[in-house]
Amino acid sequence: MADLNKYYNKFHEEHRLTTRHGQVEFRTTMHFIEESINTVVEPGNTVVEPVETTADDGSQNVVSIRPSDYSTTGVPVKIADIGAGTGRYSIELCHRGYDVTAVELVKHNLEILRAKHENIKTWQGDARNLHFLDDETFDITLLFGPLYHLHGDDEKLKALNEAKRITKKGGIILVAYVMNEYSVISYCFKEHKWTEVAAKGGLSSDFHTVCTEEDLYDYVRVEDINRLNEAAGLERIKLISADGAADYMRRELNEMSEEEFEAFCKFQISISERPELVGAGSHCVDILRKN
Repeated sequence: MADLNKYYNKFHEEHRLTTRHGQVEFRTTMHFIEESINTVVEPGNTVVEPVETTADDGSQNVVSIRPSDYSTTGVPVKIADIGAGTGRYSIELCHRGYDVTAVELVKHNLEILRAKHENIKTWQGDARNLHFLDDETFDITLLFGPLYHLHGDDEKLKALNEAKRITKKGGIILVAYVMNEYSVISYCFKEHKWTEVAAKGGLSSDFHTVCTEEDLYDYVRVEDINRLNEAAGLERIKLISADGAADYMRRELNEMSEEEFEAFCKFQISISERPELVGAGSHCVDILRKN
């Protein structure tokens, strides 16, 4: 695996999900996290619709704190955010009243998260070895960064199996991937790197990226995700595109009015499950049940 500490010490992770294309990904993903939470909430303890407000920095979609929802066990919904980065999802979910535990490999990211929210339980750790977390503890487990960087099925399965272990039976695991076709289109063709990549053997004959341990990311296709699920013994609820065309439309999104951008976010949520579009965006989220 590439040196993630070195990369994330320079990469502005805090900024990524606040850009407009990042907001599309974040808002779509949060929609499906809440949908997943509804499946583990006890009947009668209905989820309150989040209240949109405007933060001091002018950003939208900040949600006011509300009382915790309760799982089928009668205790607050417990969420594990594995590969939490600087806490974009952990902090939002904590603000919504959930019991959040965040795990992050990169010390720099974890320090930022801890400085922003003291009520989130945090661990520095590797998604492949969560020995500090007990079996069947969490109603919802998020695996939103690790599988970007783990190379090959064996390493990815270690993380998937650990997520499965810490999730309660009947609980939901949401897993994010970076997609092959976006990387080929955006890097090889839009940035005119095709000749360089081809010379190094970076693409197979059917244009699947060929990544090595030195590469930061490992890109996948839907069939790769399907193969991993089968090996992990997890049941798919749905597979969604978290951002659709957003990463291809960065300039256009930035030029939109607020009204247009709100419509685009709703559009993306509405089409995110369409199978003909799922693999074309830059990120997919696989929503799985542990039986």
